[in-house]
Amino acid sequence: MHDELTQTDLEKMQEELDLRRRTTRPMLLEAVKEARAFGDLSENFEYKAAKREKNQNESRIRYLENMIKTAVVIQDTSGAEEIGLFDKVTVSFEEDDETEVFQIVTTLRQDSLHGLISKESPVGNALMGRKAGDRVMVKVSDTYSYPLMILAVEKGKDDGSIPISPF
Repeated sequence: MHDELTQTDLEKMQEELDLRRRTTRPMLLEAVKEARAFGDLSENFEYKAAKREKNQNESRIRYLENMIKTAVVIQDTSGAEEIGLFDKVTVSFEEDDETEVFQIVTTLRQDSLHGLISKESPVGNALMGRKAGDRVMVKVSDTYSYPLMILAVEKGKDDGSIPISPF
């Protein structure tokens, strides 16, 4: 499987990877070494905490390396009125009579609690390529879907201000 990411996503991941390799890794290795010097490892909380943090850093390094290696670079090719990457979309949930604003982003930057939805999510997938005034069906599963009305589209661009997800 390949992850579709923007050039900015790749640059942000490479920056984090470099930071974790050059700065964080040596610092955490030193913390493990210092904690080990405290003595009995079976009851040494500092050692266990330092080791856990070091392992989490190594896991993130492997994740970033894999993401960079398997990424497919994409660009927004949507038309002037079509919904594309980084556009802000105002929608109406017809069943609940509620309005929400979403920004369509890559999977790496999604944060639904802050209105950042992935283009691969059910809502993002339903909105991509559509226009203001369109009514779309969001397919959640084979047995459940719901309608959305697209009220407005504000064209956006990748200015690098949206951070990548920590995991």
